[in-house]
Amino acid sequence: MAEAYFTSYKMLKFMVKHWCKYLVIILTSLQLSAVAQSGTAKLVTWEDLSKVDFEDKYYPDYEGWFLFPNFSESVKALNNQPIIIKGYIIPIDVEDNLYALSAYPFSSCFFCGNAGPESVMTLEFKNPPKKWKTDDLVNFTGILKLNDSDLENFNYILQEAIPLKK
Repeated sequence: MAEAYFTSYKMLKFMVKHWCKYLVIILTSLQLSAVAQSGTAKLVTWEDLSKVDFEDKYYPDYEGWFLFPNFSESVKALNNQPIIIKGYIIPIDVEDNLYALSAYPFSSCFFCGNAGPESVMTLEFKNPPKKWKTDDLVNFTGILKLNDSDLENFNYILQEAIPLKK
């Protein structure tokens, strides 16, 4: 009787050991699949986004002239695509979680320096962000949206923005 118990115990131990291996393999595969899916984001540089020309256009609703973007074909190909981009945080309204991402630090950015409107983007966060400080250098992933009609936003908008760990 004891021998049958011992054999059953050995069999159970063998099955558990192998099931654990299969479980680890399955879980690892699922994790790698998730990484591969998130890995579809294209690494984009500010130089890539600089391929845009601007022309003055009058907007009667605003009674003023504004720069209208003419995006290059390479930039148009990024529209509504997942990207990764690195930039400097520019707080717009911290209480309302409004931030911009800039190619340059605040002292040289679109607002204060000689940079153009192609060097800044609106960040629309997927989840409420932490309180960022001016000039924090951060990598973000999200969906790039090209904007040539909404004067209340920048020409580039990063929707569903998520900060990446360093």
